[in-house]
Amino acid sequence: MTAPLLDLILRRIAAEGPISLSDYMAECLLHPHFGYYTSRTSIGAAGDFITAPEISQMFGELLGLWAADCWQQIGAPSRCYLVELGPGRGTLMQDALRATRKVVPFLPLFVEASAKLRALQAQAVPEAAWYAEIAALPDDAPLIVLGNEFLDALPIKQYQMQHGAWRERRIAASDDGGLHIVLSRDAFPLAREATEGSIWETSPASHAVIEALAVRLKTQGGAALFIDYGPETSGFGDSFQAVRGHAYADPLASPGAVDLTAHVDFQSLAQTARRAGLNAHGPIGQGALLNRLGIGLRAQQLKARATPAQAEAIDAALHRLTADAAMGRLFQALALTLRDAPPPAGFAP
Repeated sequence: MTAPLLDLILRRIAAEGPISLSDYMAECLLHPHFGYYTSRTSIGAAGDFITAPEISQMFGELLGLWAADCWQQIGAPSRCYLVELGPGRGTLMQDALRATRKVVPFLPLFVEASAKLRALQAQAVPEAAWYAEIAALPDDAPLIVLGNEFLDALPIKQYQMQHGAWRERRIAASDDGGLHIVLSRDAFPLAREATEGSIWETSPASHAVIEALAVRLKTQGGAALFIDYGPETSGFGDSFQAVRGHAYADPLASPGAVDLTAHVDFQSLAQTARRAGLNAHGPIGQGALLNRLGIGLRAQQLKARATPAQAEAIDAALHRLTADAAMGRLFQALALTLRDAPPPAGFAP
């Protein structure tokens, strides 16, 4: 699967010159025939990585209850869409709907580009509807939007300080037929002071998602919650990475065969949301959010009906999701609401 995409990228570089990291990521992840997300399904213990919804049902259930609380805050409308961006295998939505079905008449929507993943999602949530982008979502009811490990896979750009000027880091062909990173000849007027060799990382695609959601939420009402990995403040440094078989891999070695990601700059996304007319809450650690939403109590409820082996697995999942040494601090949560809305569940001071 990798050779055809590498060949296509090399031919593009030969015709156009070195390409940006954002173009490289888009090709590797979303090429219609050879992209990582369009050609395979690698989520889970047997795949390349595992996400929080696959670790425990508690994660999706609590995010469903978070959405239900938002639904109540906006007046409990008779129609309300529960939207998930990049829903993986549909596990989060399946658990969220089960936790809220008796209370909230959510209409599930998925924003998903991969036909292979859509097929898996249909097995988990057959009543869902699918859309290729945020702009295509229906506009006749409020939206409660969830995005777990969605932003980290959106394309990034990187710039490096060289001889007092910012130059873009781009992908070029190596003499051995592979790929390597070079710096652009042209300088970019970034208004950021840095020392020689410093790298600045940004994701225009992520900011575009926030801006598109702001338009929808201000028009239709609702809220959004993003959970992803990255420090509270980021930007400087090289976080471009690849994962294969639950281990780190060379992001340039096997185009289309590895999952490419980068840290999410929550601070700058929060600033974009505020400029677009929303309130941004957080970021706070995933562990802090889940604890405030009651994951400890939910774990006790599940253990009350569990075998000893199941109870041990529940405790292990609780630790993995919330402990500072595991996902509790590595993953951050950012919520977006309308300007006049109170802080959503888990984000009150």
